[in-house]
Amino acid sequence: MNKRKAIQIVRGRNAIDGAGVHLRRVLGARTIIDFDPFLMLDGFDSADPEDYIKGFPWHPHRGIETITYLIKGKIEHGDSLGNKGTINDLECQWMTAGSGIIHQEMPKASERMLGCQIWVNLPAKDKMTVPAYGDITHDKIIVAEEENAVVRILAGTYKGESGVFEGKYVKVKYIDVDLAPDSTWTYTETPNSETLFIYLLDGTIAVDDNLSDFEDKSCAVLFASSDKSVAANDAVVVRSGKQGARFVLLAAKPLRETVAWGGPIVMNTNEELEQAYEELDNGTFIKHKV
Repeated sequence: MNKRKAIQIVRGRNAIDGAGVHLRRVLGARTIIDFDPFLMLDGFDSADPEDYIKGFPWHPHRGIETITYLIKGKIEHGDSLGNKGTINDLECQWMTAGSGIIHQEMPKASERMLGCQIWVNLPAKDKMTVPAYGDITHDKIIVAEEENAVVRILAGTYKGESGVFEGKYVKVKYIDVDLAPDSTWTYTETPNSETLFIYLLDGTIAVDDNLSDFEDKSCAVLFASSDKSVAANDAVVVRSGKQGARFVLLAAKPLRETVAWGGPIVMNTNEELEQAYEELDNGTFIKHKV
């Protein structure tokens, strides 16, 4: 069995964002090329509401999709187009910011807030598409029960089952794996040409050939094949420690486009970025209204 190699482990750093939300920023500006088309990954895990209750008040986005997934917790959200809703335990919000949206995300006090938000870059030709939502409630998530793991399919396919959501602009595979203690899980369903990584939300894992060298939570592991040109799907091998492991696996074709990133807006050129901020200042940022 040919295996993908774990070529990069990113542990990120503690950060404060929004109005004072404590989080772990794992992916960002330094990982753009290697993790393409995935731009940013913020992980959050806290039993203290003071770490997150101030939330993310009104702020703009353009040129990206944001995917927020909660294992535990509650986040209320609303936007400039009149959309509003709540993300609860084992639920996901997939927002296409497209041409521009102004929204807020306000976590509510919970026993534990555990989850992550990932930004996916939009192709240049789709940067200015109409904003849209894809809310994935827990009752719609396909669950695969395996001998040593429970796998939830948020997007894409897994062992012949399809998730309820499919990305329109970037075909992202997104699965949540709850792996039992001292267990090995093998995954072989992504072409070698695609970017693939896992993010460890909880527990410990060992990967690749180092199945006795365990990593703690809040790290992203990037896997690569030795030959990305071959029409094959090399295996990803993950082993959990004594606590078990909870992680998400994401994969997609890289865009290989230039990135101009300024705060919550991601375009392809600095000129486009400057234009977006000029439009924010003069009130023409929102292109599609209710």
